[in-house]
Amino acid sequence: MGGKVYVYRRGDSRYWQCSTFLDGRNWRTSTKEDSLSRAKDFAEDWYLGLRGKKVMGQLKHEKTFKQAAAKFLEEYEVITLGERSPVYIDNTKRRLRNYLIPYFGDKGLSEITAGMVQEYRVFRQKNSVPRYNRKDDDGNPKNYGPPARSTLHQEIFTLRQVLKTAMRHGWLTHLPDLSTPYKTSGKIKRRAWFSPEEYKQLYEATRRRIKNPPKPRWKHNCEQLHDFVLFMANTGLRPDEALSLQYRDVTIVEDEDTEETILEIEVRGKRGVGYCKSMTGAVRPFQRLVERNKPKPMDLLFPVFPRQLFNNILEEEGLKIDREGQRRTAYSLRHTYICLRLMEGADIYQIAKNCRTSVEMIETYYASHIKTSLDTAAINVRRPRKSKKSEPITAESLLAE
Repeated sequence: MGGKVYVYRRGDSRYWQCSTFLDGRNWRTSTKEDSLSRAKDFAEDWYLGLRGKKVMGQLKHEKTFKQAAAKFLEEYEVITLGERSPVYIDNTKRRLRNYLIPYFGDKGLSEITAGMVQEYRVFRQKNSVPRYNRKDDDGNPKNYGPPARSTLHQEIFTLRQVLKTAMRHGWLTHLPDLSTPYKTSGKIKRRAWFSPEEYKQLYEATRRRIKNPPKPRWKHNCEQLHDFVLFMANTGLRPDEALSLQYRDVTIVEDEDTEETILEIEVRGKRGVGYCKSMTGAVRPFQRLVERNKPKPMDLLFPVFPRQLFNNILEEEGLKIDREGQRRTAYSLRHTYICLRLMEGADIYQIAKNCRTSVEMIETYYASHIKTSLDTAAINVRRPRKSKKSEPITAESLLAE
């Protein structure tokens, strides 16, 4: 084409590439062709397409979303090393690879507006994605249905992170509005927990399972599960914190303030290293663990969590689903600890410190649903009624009588 387009191939690639100088800068791309004749045809179409965009004023001298996403992933893995789990990073890559890059990939960064993001939300709700790792009865890939609200929220969050990376490198001047339009304030649901009656029903069921295990060799797992339930509901630990707990992290002490025997626990988990003081109900389960397992200091209290056994007991007792339709898990034992402490009138700030969370989280997801947090004396206030003032006695009134 008169020297306007060049087709070339690098030594370490089997594909031909093409390049041109247009509108004051170099443009290049891969033809994805290993045949020179087909590569020439691709290069001509590509060049004419660029010329057409220039005429229409659509030729953008800016980075694309795909380039910003590649830069984000390059930095993200290095910066978050040790702070984010490999599973979390893989999920971020999957969201970019499967959904965001196919939709926004070739768009210039300035083209990604609030309207385009809203179009993406609509697109995701209307279009299912083939699930190639699962087949239906006819052997065809099953399709995902519309994404859950939390799934779409995570995708928009990942989109925001990529755009922030572009801003840091000067590729974008400002972030578009990524908030969801037409949305009212969401209803805050309380976390799934066990009421005092349900908690009693649960630990009595795990105790009965020790006496009647499904198989004799499962008795140890039943004993471990029973102590796990009691330990969790009396300490408020997160499941991952409990499963990484070693015997050397737990100490039986006499508490000076309450004059009771409790556990002092050095916790390592989501929030780093923290400390927890248990209820007295956690002491005996810990002692049984020591007597049963004869552990070394660095052994784990709960090497394995018998999740299937736990779920089976919940199903048998009708406790798996609460009345709001939420599924109860091992995390529900932590929520039970917090709710029971609030019902007993414990200080919310001290609960937050002991559970290594914030007061705001407890007020939002726990305290607002506990009836004992309402002070009846402060609510049912009655002002004394004022008595009707009597008319003053005067000389005229006496004469009238």
